[in-house]
Formats: sequence, structure tokens, C-alpha cells
Amino acid sequence: MTLDATLPSAITGPAAWVGADMVNNQDTWLLNLSSESIGELEAAAHHYLLLGRDVGEISAADFPLGRFADHLRDLQQKLLHGNGIEVIRGLPIGGYTQQFAATVFCGIGAYLGTARSQNAAGHILGHVRDTGATSNDTNIRIYQTTERQSFHTDSADVVGLLCIREAKEGGMSLLVSAVTIYNKMRAQRPDLLEKLFDPIATDRRGEIPQGAKPYMEIPVFNWHEGHLTVFYQRQYINSAQRFEGAMRLTDVHIEALDMFDALANDPELHFAMQLQPGDMQFVYNHSQLHDRTAFLDWPDSDKRRHLMRLWLSILDDRPLPECFKQRYGSLEIGNRGGIVTSKTTLHAPLD
Repeated sequence: MTLDATLPSAITGPAAWVGADMVNNQDTWLLNLSSESIGELEAAAHHYLLLGRDVGEISAADFPLGRFADHLRDLQQKLLHGNGIEVIRGLPIGGYTQQFAATVFCGIGAYLGTARSQNAAGHILGHVRDTGATSNDTNIRIYQTTERQSFHTDSADVVGLLCIREAKEGGMSLLVSAVTIYNKMRAQRPDLLEKLFDPIATDRRGEIPQGAKPYMEIPVFNWHEGHLTVFYQRQYINSAQRFEGAMRLTDVHIEALDMFDALANDPELHFAMQLQPGDMQFVYNHSQLHDRTAFLDWPDSDKRRHLMRLWLSILDDRPLPECFKQRYGSLEIGNRGGIVTSKTTLHAPLD
């Protein structure tokens, strides 16, 4: 079998960036909030909280913004058609309650898309922090540990993070372009790239929709209606091998996955940032991968690393191939993604 002749020899455009370009051109992905924009966000949050509703019910109509709404419309297009990344910096979170911070974050998310459940419990607002768990437990997801996550995608069109507190040491955010990885493999080892278009098993880590297998079979790379879409989490690919019936990884598949990882970890291709309290990072999952380095946390519980997370489904997004139904449930643009089981009830826990 040879690589599909319809695949482009290289994919160009702003999503095919390399790390050095991002480091040297921070204005392409970093926005420092003006005092005017902060005032708009805070006024909108106060307005919403006076309505007495759950943060998980927030909509753009209930979170009225002025000029900053124009930026968020531009950001949506940047995620879909640009470099796929933005960090919004300068939110004075030190003076906010947890509820107020969540309201600002979810309000911004409502302008970008619709929030999706992040676990079987139906949490619209996720909390990324160490629970004392280890990834050796196959029902644990790695964001609940202090371990290195490795480059991966989440199960939604866009993932957003709001940094509440930093770790004592480590916990750097890393980003790499899946488009650039494709281009490198296409040029250097098309024989290995071909194997990443095979349906590779990925562990669901115990969050299994009714009637589904405990693993998904979705290729790492998918070429569909003119779009290259990535789906990846190496640790969960490895742990899926424990299931009878999962496609066995051949030596060539493992070599292909190892090359993918090596390219993602190449310091020439990725770049790193330390998210500061108040930073909001938005990443387009279909063309970019994100990672987090291991960290050492503070001994005091009130100082420990804590990020809030949103998974968003975006209107006017690309179509996804049929195999994504295994993870996204629906393929309806603007209403897809997340983790839904028979016991899922959507809500937004604040702690």
C-alpha cells in the first residue's frame, strides 16, 4: 500500500508554523488586554451574575460586550483559518472570586462557540489540577496528575484554558503544528506517514458511551474534504493495546508514532510558554497539538496549580470524517464533541 495520491505534497498557510516563527512574532498569538477591554469583560460578568443563573448556561446575548466582541469574532476566524492559537493576557484575576473568573472565561467562550462536556460527569467547566493520581490507573486522565502530558489533542474543536494559579516549578505549556509534522513526514518518510492514516485504537480511559467499545479507532491523520485533521494521545494509544480486538500496533506503526513524537518534541518545531495567572489560551484542536511539562506543586492546597478549561464546538468549522462519531458523538458543526454517556448531566462546577 502506498500513500494516497490525493494527499498534498505540502500544506501551506498560517497553521503550518514552526516554533521559532512563533517565538519571534509574539504579536501573532499574544494579546495584552487593554483597560477598556478588561472593563467590558468585568461589566459583562457583573451583568450575568445579576441574572442568578448557572455559569454553564451563559450565552453571548447574556454577556454583553462592546468593541471586544469584534476581537472575539476575529479570534474565532483565527482559530479556524489562521495559526490556530491565541493567548489573552492581563486579566486581573487576583481580585476575582472563582465564580467571577469562571463567568468571564465562560462568557468569552460563548462568543467563540458552544461549551461541551469534558467528562462522563457532564462538566462544562473543567478543572485541571493534580488529584494525587497516576497515569498507571487506566481510568485516570493525565491532566489529573503532575506528569508530563505529551503532545495531544482534546475531544472538541477548540480547547480553552484559564490559568488561576501556577505550579511551584514546571507546568510549561507547549504547542506544535500538526500540519508542520505532516509536511516533515511527507517529505522525509512518506512510508511511515501512510501508517498514521490507519484506524489506530485510542483508550477511552473508562469514559465509555453506551454501546461503545472501551477504545476508539480513529487515524492520527485524517484527510477529509480538503482538510487535514489530527487526533492524537500517545499514552492512550499505548494503553489501548490491552484490549482484545484493538488493532495491534505493528513495528512499522510504532516507528511511525515514534517519528511523530520526535517531530513534535523537536525544539525547532514547537514552542513553550509559561501561562501566568489570568492568561487565557485558546487552541484549535484539528490542526494543533498541545502539551504540558511535568510540575512540582506547592504543599499548601490554596496555592496549588489550577487551570479552568473549556471545550468548544465552533460554528462554520470544517466537516469531520465519519470515524470521529466514535469520539464526538454527533458530527453536526457547532454541536459536536465532548464526552457524553448515559449518566451525563451538563453543569459547570466552580471548584
